Amino acid sequence: MIKIKHLLVLLVCTVTAFTSCTKKNDDYDPDPQFRADTTAIRAFIIANKIPAVKDPKTGVFYQIITPGSGTVQYGKSTNVTANYTGRFLDGSIFDQSKGTPIGFTLGGVIPGWQIGVPFIQPGGRIRLLIPSWLGYGNQAQGPIPANSILDFTIDLVTAQ
Repeated sequence: MIKIKHLLVLLVCTVTAFTSCTKKNDDYDPDPQFRADTTAIRAFIIANKIPAVKDPKTGVFYQIITPGSGTVQYGKSTNVTANYTGRFLDGSIFDQSKGTPIGFTLGGVIPGWQIGVPFIQPGGRIRLLIPSWLGYGNQAQGPIPANSILDFTIDLVTAQ
């Protein structure tokens, strides 16, 4: 019985030692991934002849398809409804509203949307190519793997 207790204590100590030595996500440096994402997005827009531009402050690439109309001043508490389709660069869809507008507060969505949606007004359509760090970063989220570049087409229905 004493041998079993000693083996159990040894096992717990070994597991504790190994788990305390693993690198945590707090040490993640997004810069190399951001550079790789930017290179991949540039290659994608060139190959597909997408007239997207890069926001110099944030690194989000966008194409305003239709600007919409209005004078909404956006903030984190702005209530928005939109139809959207989210894809990976390979074209596969990971999420979409399927014609039923989704309502949200601008401050409650990924940073890439917070940056891109204010480029248009209600009735507008925009395509956002979002580097992973402005999406879900190095964390997987449902069907979205860690470090995924996101390609959204957003039709802004309302904003207030």
